[in-house]
Amino acid sequence: MSVDVSSALGVFDSGVGGLTVVRALRELLPNESIIYLGDTARVPYGSKSPDTIRRFATEDTQFLLNRQVKAVVVACNTATAHALPDLQRSFRVPIIGVVEPGVEATLEASDCERVGIIGTAGTIRSCAYQHAIAMRRPDVRVEAIATPLLVPFIEEGWLDHPALKSVLREYLKPMLAKGIDTLVLGCTHYPLLVPMLKRLLGGKVRLVDSASTCAAHTKRCLEEHCLLRTSRTKPTLEIHLTDYSEQFENLAHRFLGADFGKIKKAQL
Repeated sequence: MSVDVSSALGVFDSGVGGLTVVRALRELLPNESIIYLGDTARVPYGSKSPDTIRRFATEDTQFLLNRQVKAVVVACNTATAHALPDLQRSFRVPIIGVVEPGVEATLEASDCERVGIIGTAGTIRSCAYQHAIAMRRPDVRVEAIATPLLVPFIEEGWLDHPALKSVLREYLKPMLAKGIDTLVLGCTHYPLLVPMLKRLLGGKVRLVDSASTCAAHTKRCLEEHCLLRTSRTKPTLEIHLTDYSEQFENLAHRFLGADFGKIKKAQL
């Protein structure tokens, strides 16, 4: 199938958290245009059944392909865990998830022996990270816990709040007691927690986040498929949400860390 390298890169998530991936992509691939879809009308995906998540992810992907994107990044850990193989079988463009890049980055350190994973209930329940690590390095011990209280703090903008610090300490206490050397941030909201996590962990635990690892993997994928944009015209960013409110716009600014044009209402 012939693909126009000047076409945009498609990215979707169940909400606006995937904009941390867009932010990382724009830093690493500043020449690429991006079309982002946030399925804010049906967020969160983590509480849905696997069949429903796969249906939603298929509809999200089709929305982006209808806009002639050259590749699709599934910037949602839950959708990646439950739907990525189906999407890759169903569509002919490269489909990239967030789990595999995170696992690869986790295991590239030769001294990685004990890994902690935090994420939404849906992601942890899927065991996607646990299985992927076990398939590559069965000797690595994994501790995975759902951390549902973190997303509300992040979306409220309470990134330096003492209550968030206390919650993180409680979540991490059993993992640290077991001597983890690496912590995987298995939710695209969580890169915004990196400054506080670094202060809490004091450099004793390596952090692996979904956004930067996914961006690096996407760059390699585009290079392998000869899909890197070569045009010198200014790249564009489009943001489409299936439900719109001022809250979502404020969150989009927080996650993206930059100004952007008008948000468009998406109809799936």
